[in-house]
Formats: sequence, structure tokens, C-alpha cells
Amino acid sequence: MKRREFLTRSLGFAAGAVGLLAAGPAGVAMAFSAQGHRILDFELFDIFRQRPVPVRLHLPQRASAESPVPLIVFSHGLGGSRMGYSYLARHWANAGMASLHPQHVGSDNSVWRGNPFELLQRLQAAARESEARARVLDVRFVLDHFLASEQATLIDTGKIAAAGHSYGANTAMLVAGTRVNAGSAYAGELGDRRIQAAILISAPPLLGQGPAQEVLSSVSVPTLHITSLEDTINLPGYRSTVEDRIAIFDAMAKSPGTLAVYNTGGHSIFTDRTTRSGPETSARIKGATQELCTIFLRRSLYFGYPPVTTESMTAQPAVRSNPAAPADADEVQNGLSQWAYRHKDLLDRFTSRET
Repeated sequence: MKRREFLTRSLGFAAGAVGLLAAGPAGVAMAFSAQGHRILDFELFDIFRQRPVPVRLHLPQRASAESPVPLIVFSHGLGGSRMGYSYLARHWANAGMASLHPQHVGSDNSVWRGNPFELLQRLQAAARESEARARVLDVRFVLDHFLASEQATLIDTGKIAAAGHSYGANTAMLVAGTRVNAGSAYAGELGDRRIQAAILISAPPLLGQGPAQEVLSSVSVPTLHITSLEDTINLPGYRSTVEDRIAIFDAMAKSPGTLAVYNTGGHSIFTDRTTRSGPETSARIKGATQELCTIFLRRSLYFGYPPVTTESMTAQPAVRSNPAAPADADEVQNGLSQWAYRHKDLLDRFTSRET
């Protein structure tokens, strides 16, 4: 398989959710109010790559220069946009963590527009190595921009995580330190040392890069892997299932990793959509995912928890007496194991190298 095709088969779908839309000149933010946080839309443009990068920022109201907040950079799935995954963005922002959502032009919701007979070609073009690399550079660009902007004083630069769903999970894997094309000058180029943790939801495998253990063993930051038994990508000539997500977790042996496998829900249940699983199941999966992600982020970013290290992976750490930011008492007290117990009726499997 050619290198430029290494993600052609790693397609994931995320329909853009309905949300507040603001259009403005490049670099100008449009702001909205939401419960517990502000929503700001930016129309950015990377002059070096001649590439637009629309961004949505969910910023906690409590963020200030005196009390900066952690930051999660979220990468949407193929066919998504900065408007999507709002249920996660709202939850994180209301929990005191900023959430930054770049839109990856070229693999965003523009793929659904145009001649329907050319849809497959557009999807394949969106998943080539050039676009996979462009997505990672989008993440780097928006981080560079915001950490040099007037919002920089509101962000705790030592507490930055990457997250993504499907194709976006591949992007998060790359910025978290996955070494593609091992043995060449290209290896390791895409990692970003500012990323201290990664959330990988429905992550497809990186094909054509050699054994998974060799490619993914370089990831050492804490990782959270979320999937379900019905988490399947079906495309012409390609099929990816929950076994692929579990294999990715197993291959990241150096990462203090956590794996949650729900016993219901398909690939799209992790988007804003209400899927064929029905509104009740969709709401329960989304609620459990919000809670798990927040516990993980607070632990891995030392946000109300002590640091997670390879030495502490076999012990349940104690809670800081004076956490860096307020944390829900139940989350601090219960942790990952108690989360799994509370949601045991939704889980097929739960594994953590931390506990």
C-alpha cells in the first residue's frame, strides 16, 4: 500500500450537528453565551499553507489570567465540522476545561456536497496521507494561534489534551506521538510535545505503517480509548470493527491507558446524532462518555488529581487536598473503577492500566 493511501481505508463518518453558526472575516471571533461558558467562532487562515481553518472555542466563564484552565483540542470525524460533538464540548467547558474544535477543510462536511456519483472519490481524497497530515498541522496551527493570542492567558499551557472521533481519533493519535512511516525521515514529525493526554473514540487503525506495536508503542502520554461492540465502519472494500479499537489500545503498551467498550451503540452514537439505538440509549451512552472523559482528563492533566505515571499505574492515587480547579466530589472520590461500576449495565469491557 502506498504511503499516501495509509488512511484511505480509515474512514469514519460524523454528520455535522446543528449549532450556532457565525461567519466573519479571517481571525475575527463571533461570541455566543451558553450555560457556564462562552462560545467563540474564529475564521482563521494559515498563510503558509494557504488553508482556511475555522475554529470553535468553548471557554469556561471562570477562565481568567489568575485561574487559567486546561484545554482540549478536538478533531472531528470525516464529514464533520467545528459544530459537532457539542455534547462533549459543553460538558467539558461547564466542568472548567476549554474545548477547541478546528474544522478540517477537505475532510469536513464539504465532502457531502457536490455530485452524489462522485461521493466515494471525495471520501477517498479526504482520507489520503496529505489530508491526514494537513489535519495534524491544523491542530498545531490553532494551538500556535491561540497560545499567541489574547486568549493565551486564559489557558494553562501545561494542561493540553488532544481528542477525536474516528478519523479525528487518528489525528489525535498522531499528535500524541504515533510514529508513522517508521525508519524514515518522516517518522515522528507530526507529534506535538504540548499534548499531555489523548482521548481516542472509535479509532480506526493506521494501515500500511507496519505492525501496530511498532507504530503505536511510541505513545507514552495517558490515553482513553472508547468504543462499543457495534462500533463498525462499513465502506466499499473496507470494514473496521471494535477489534481494531482494542488492538490499538493493546499496542499502546507504554501509555497509562484506559479502555471502555460499551455493549450497545454504533459508530455514530458518539456524535451529536440520535442514532438507530434510540434517544434513551444514545443519551445514556453520551452521558457516560461525558463523565468518563472528564474523570480521565482531570486525572491525566493533574486537574484535581495527582499526576498519572508509569510508577503509579498499579495504584489508585489519592486526591489532592487543594486541587488546581474545582472538581465534582463524586468524580474525585470514585475515580475510574467506580465509574465502571456505576455504568456496568452499559459495559461489555472496562480495562485500565492505572487501577
